[in-house]
Amino acid sequence: MMDKSKREYKTGRDDIDNIIADLANISLSGNNADLIEEMLTTVVKLGLENDDRGDLKLINMALKELRYASKIFTPYRDKRKVVIFGSARAISDSDEYKMTVKLSELIVKNGFKIITGGGPGIMEAGNKGAGRGESFSLNIKLPFEQQYNPYSAGDKKAVSFKYFFNRKLFFLKESDATVVFPGGFGTLDECFESLTLIQTGKSKPRPIILIDSAHSRYWDKWIAFVTGELVERGFISRNDLSLLIRVNSIEKAADEILQFYRVYHSIRYVDDKTVVRLNKPLSVENINKLNEKYFGILRSGKIEPTDSLPAEQKSEEFLDLPRLVMDFDRHNFGKFHEMLRFLNTLVPI
Repeated sequence: MMDKSKREYKTGRDDIDNIIADLANISLSGNNADLIEEMLTTVVKLGLENDDRGDLKLINMALKELRYASKIFTPYRDKRKVVIFGSARAISDSDEYKMTVKLSELIVKNGFKIITGGGPGIMEAGNKGAGRGESFSLNIKLPFEQQYNPYSAGDKKAVSFKYFFNRKLFFLKESDATVVFPGGFGTLDECFESLTLIQTGKSKPRPIILIDSAHSRYWDKWIAFVTGELVERGFISRNDLSLLIRVNSIEKAADEILQFYRVYHSIRYVDDKTVVRLNKPLSVENINKLNEKYFGILRSGKIEPTDSLPAEQKSEEFLDLPRLVMDFDRHNFGKFHEMLRFLNTLVPI
């Protein structure tokens, strides 16, 4: 049944709007028919408002890519995944390549799946270590360099994108942790994209792990630049550095990923409230510790235990999990990540 109160987004033509409503109702989308109706309305409005074929081709391809990638990932939404970034030019006997293979093997053994860009170098190493059955490949169509690596070519979970923005959306949208090895422009773009989306609250919290070999200074130099220029000149907050985790070993990287989800499970914003779902409940004493250490990131009130909120019940989101609710300012995400890491050190009930 369509929610009539939400049907305000229209083409302005009753004959077309009626056809769209009928199509939405027969789309077998259940409770999502209202969203299908809005999307159909958007498509028709594009035709009514824009006759630029270049614009329409771009939007058409972008939508088709989004649909297909969603189809590929939907059956695996209950599995946590780690996205690995790094240079496409890393050779197979380099330290970074070998570390990526072993890290992917270790992550998969701990129940996670791997997402890579599907190409050579670090991407190839990630698919190789994880194995075809435990990895996804999100390739980008380029005139050079980027072909599917032999460990992802032909896999049903390999997706080719024309547009970087769609590809980067799925890197972040479908993963629960980010691991970044040294790389060039593309790797740093993906690293900064991850940081920006988490710093601004546009992506869910996650560990962002910078890793290279013990004798490499790649990330040390990068962090020195970020600290010396971005922090010191006030372009970012010093607390934003808490979004990063710097390691030199695959064991430490894997430990950081597992530790991040030891107590913390997931997050949901409901109106002005932030709901943090937990794998296990915390004692009153430990919740008091959270309030003592992190009251500064709250706009009002305290961090408190709660049952699932009505909005979560409506969508049946993890109803069996314990929760904390707070009036987080949604600004200090570096400090918020500090809180999550501290929360994960607490002994649950």
